[in-house]
Amino acid sequence: MHKTGDVVVGGLFEIHFFSVFPDLSFTSEPQEPTCHGFDVLGFRQAQTMAFAVNEINRNSNLLPNVTLGYSLYDNCVKLGIGFRAALSLVSGQEEEFMLDESCVGAPPVLGIVGDSSSTRSIAISTILGLYRVPMVSYFATCSCLSDRQKFPSFFRTIPSDAFQVRAMIQILKRFGWTWAGLLVSDDDYGLHAARSFQSDLAQSGGGCLAYLEVLPWGNDPAELGRIVDIMKKSTARVVIVFAHESHMIYLMEEVVKQNVTGRQWIASEAWTAAAVLQTPDLMPYLGGTLGIAIRRGEIPGLMDFLLRIRPDLHHNNSYGNMINQFWEHTFQCRFAPPPAGWVESGRAICTGDEDLENVDTEFLDLSNLRPEYNVYKAVYALAYALDDMLQCVPGRGPFSRHSCATLQRLEPWQLVYYLQKVNFTTPFGDQVSFDENGDALPIYDIMNWLWLPDGKTKVQNVGEVKKSALKGEELTIDEDKIFWNFQSKEPPRSVCSESCPPGTRKARKKGQPECCFDCIPCSEGKISNSMDSTECTSCPEDFWSNPQRDYCVAKKIEFLSYHEPLGICLKTTSLLGTSICAVVLGIFIYHRSTPMVRANNSELSFLLLVSLKLCFLCSLLFIGRPRLWTCQLRHAAFGISFVLCVSCILVKTMVVLAVFKASKPGGGATLKWFGAVQQRGTVLALTSIQAAICTTWLVSSSPAPHKNTQYHNDKIVYECVVGSTVGFAVLLGYIGLLAILSFLLAFLARNLPDNFNEAKLITFSMLIFCAVWVAFVPAYVNSPGKYADAVEVFAILASSFGLLVALFGPKCFIILLRPERNTKKAIMGRMH
Repeated sequence: MHKTGDVVVGGLFEIHFFSVFPDLSFTSEPQEPTCHGFDVLGFRQAQTMAFAVNEINRNSNLLPNVTLGYSLYDNCVKLGIGFRAALSLVSGQEEEFMLDESCVGAPPVLGIVGDSSSTRSIAISTILGLYRVPMVSYFATCSCLSDRQKFPSFFRTIPSDAFQVRAMIQILKRFGWTWAGLLVSDDDYGLHAARSFQSDLAQSGGGCLAYLEVLPWGNDPAELGRIVDIMKKSTARVVIVFAHESHMIYLMEEVVKQNVTGRQWIASEAWTAAAVLQTPDLMPYLGGTLGIAIRRGEIPGLMDFLLRIRPDLHHNNSYGNMINQFWEHTFQCRFAPPPAGWVESGRAICTGDEDLENVDTEFLDLSNLRPEYNVYKAVYALAYALDDMLQCVPGRGPFSRHSCATLQRLEPWQLVYYLQKVNFTTPFGDQVSFDENGDALPIYDIMNWLWLPDGKTKVQNVGEVKKSALKGEELTIDEDKIFWNFQSKEPPRSVCSESCPPGTRKARKKGQPECCFDCIPCSEGKISNSMDSTECTSCPEDFWSNPQRDYCVAKKIEFLSYHEPLGICLKTTSLLGTSICAVVLGIFIYHRSTPMVRANNSELSFLLLVSLKLCFLCSLLFIGRPRLWTCQLRHAAFGISFVLCVSCILVKTMVVLAVFKASKPGGGATLKWFGAVQQRGTVLALTSIQAAICTTWLVSSSPAPHKNTQYHNDKIVYECVVGSTVGFAVLLGYIGLLAILSFLLAFLARNLPDNFNEAKLITFSMLIFCAVWVAFVPAYVNSPGKYADAVEVFAILASSFGLLVALFGPKCFIILLRPERNTKKAIMGRMH
């Protein structure tokens, strides 16, 4: 199809199918196969280009004073024929395209609109790129064509498969499908799509491929059976197919044979609108298919243009011959004589007066213009580029020395420069521009195969995916419109492993894709608070994981509390001991003039009771939340109180021995060393030594509160660390030394005469005291946390009660219940 003009645009379209059948005419001379099988939709695409050129020529604002022509070739769906057609367009073999003798002038064609196949576009653009002849494809989607190094002059108005792949991945993410199978055709279209899909899916982290299979060319039952068997056994419920409708026909025959239902199909743009697959036999399997479709557009005025097509009864040119073939195909008639090579009979004779409006033909169904819309945009892109070039002001041009290109001396690379900068909006409202790789701003429609109750099918638009300069890639889907071919009428689940809930982490299954995993509960002290966590995070130091392991909770704080049963018991016992000491002290003060009190060194007894009272009270410092002052005071108070107590006992024992010795002849001088002043001085001196030990300990390495997390992982045990173990050992050792000394002296005096010998009571009390504190050391060392404090409090109380009862119990018994024995005679042993 040709139309002359000041500038000519080339085009490559599928008008006929190339014959692949052998010649059966039995002629002796071999015959070249011919194009046959008229493609109505390919013819409509060619007519769309003719319409666009005519519309541009009528537009006074676009290319004024320049008439645009076209030269369209049929590629017969064959690489060889399409390649030869492209070379014919750019080399100008026709006589009217010959250059002048100097070989200088405008090229035969401004650029080429085409081809419709990625494979043919790769081959043709590889050659055209050497001469920078622009080629704008309306249907070639292979992402490999975006390589500017290999294809420097290739542009397209259809999105690259790279974007189609990303669009499909967005759909997978939208419905949570992380486990899918991928089937591709064995050509540039399918193999490049598979490569892009694997790469983009891995980068996005949106899922994994359960299988990837390459569909064979033609009907290969064995291979197709193997592929469908893989589909059938796989747990993936989503199947993505990048292939042509011819591949799908053979594939679906095997799917029906093996009855593989319950699959959600996702179609690439190559077969989204394939009516041949929308049959009652296949819809039980393919119903609900979601597909990526080329953007549907509207072209005002195209219908009127198509209706003006009339056959050329005189066959004056190839254009007329092509229209006649279209006419014969549409009305199932033939012109007389029939075209050469036709052997058909029984057809009516075409009159040329047939009415296109009264015939049912998809040629006039303009409700779904998709490739045609891309053809329309491609022609306009070339026209706008040429218009921008012609508006160049000399001296302000983009080329060397600010020169401009002219129609008379136009070089193809100059048009490529302007084509790269094209930016216009179609009447339908879509923006058209090319990025640095020659790809247009991508936009796709999302289609859904609807299976109606009456058995009819409908392919409806349910959304779109597009990329804009400002917002990036956007997916819009109206889920309420989607027909799901499942009993639940809801999107299927397609995952290798169900999501791991909070509190668990994903552990990948060995030898399987990353989407196949086990859910491992987080260990103690670690949590995961989101779905599908790959790791469990440790809780902060003062926190611990809850039983569900999905959030951290503050650790329980443990110490010997006043409010817990153990603390209440110890506190009560301490106060009871303090009260008893106060009562005993009151009894002794009240009966201070009695022989029993006076004979037992009343001043030391009073001091001993006060010290015992302090011992009982210091145990309260070990109960309650440890603080710095309580940690420092508890051991100092404990150490000093007990030294004061034991010092009093030691002095009392020494006094007993001194009195006994003084009662012997020549022993009177001994008592002068054990007067009241000496007794008080001795107690004060012994206590001062303990005070010095405590002071040194507190200054050098003071006890302090400490959060201990070693005993329990889920608890914080508040305790007082002793600071210096040596200091604590010296404190206890000094008490022990005095206690042992007291015990030894009392033991020596146990058999002294008198009815009432206090040395026996001191011996017994020291025996209890030493036994308690000998047992305390291992119990204290092996008791964790608050129980160490409890053991220490128990030792203080037990030893204090032991001293109180052993030393003062018998005396109080006599004072209160046996007053007759509370006489000097009874005490001196003279009562009989």
